[in-house]
Amino acid sequence: MKILVCISKVPDTTSKINFVDNNTKFDENGVQYIVNPYDEWYALVRALELVEASGGTVTTITVGTSSDDPTIRKALAIGANDAVRIDGEPTDSFFVAKQIFEYAKNENFDIVMTGKETINYNGAQIGGMLAELLDMPFVSLANKLDVSGTQATLERDVQGGIEVVEVDFPFVLSASKGMAEQRIPNMRGIMAARTKPLNVVAPTDHNKLTSVVKFELPAPKTGCKYLDPESMDELVELLHNETKVI
Repeated sequence: MKILVCISKVPDTTSKINFVDNNTKFDENGVQYIVNPYDEWYALVRALELVEASGGTVTTITVGTSSDDPTIRKALAIGANDAVRIDGEPTDSFFVAKQIFEYAKNENFDIVMTGKETINYNGAQIGGMLAELLDMPFVSLANKLDVSGTQATLERDVQGGIEVVEVDFPFVLSASKGMAEQRIPNMRGIMAARTKPLNVVAPTDHNKLTSVVKFELPAPKTGCKYLDPESMDELVELLHNETKVI
């Protein structure tokens, strides 16, 4: 079994978010980056579980610059066999999908896995774009994956229940919570990651389709107003005049 897992870096959730250049660019100063949790905890770990059970290889792929290498090495420390970094700025989802497609189209991967979304932009676009470009079936938001021979059975939550999907290799999926459990790299894995192949590939010439006009931080949270439990008239007045209906 040959599996490709798409990996991206995202700011740690504790990072303070700011923008520069008239709010058109993310300010990376002082930001700690991590592997996108949906890519790492669910897509990558489930891929590793599958090859540990049935044999095969797991390759990670990232569109990014050399600043992405530490997060890629973490994926290698968790257990991926090798990694590919396409040396370009991931400024547009279609540009990213096209770069991954150009690498993957002749590599004969059985499964291409992504996290359901990145936690910084929440676009959830790469998996569907890749499936279209690669002309493969796409199963989105899967939270369970089992393989038998060259067929996979997947589950995903739907309104009021669970949907079970069967699909033949090759296919693309986006992994959601429940697909696997987080793994912590051990010392052996960390040491091995230093010598595992990280192949840097030049990007192909594809134009991005979108551009950032402006970033805007959400309005600051307002303080809580506490009332005496006996002050029902005041509560009713505040609900009528100050509560915002969303």
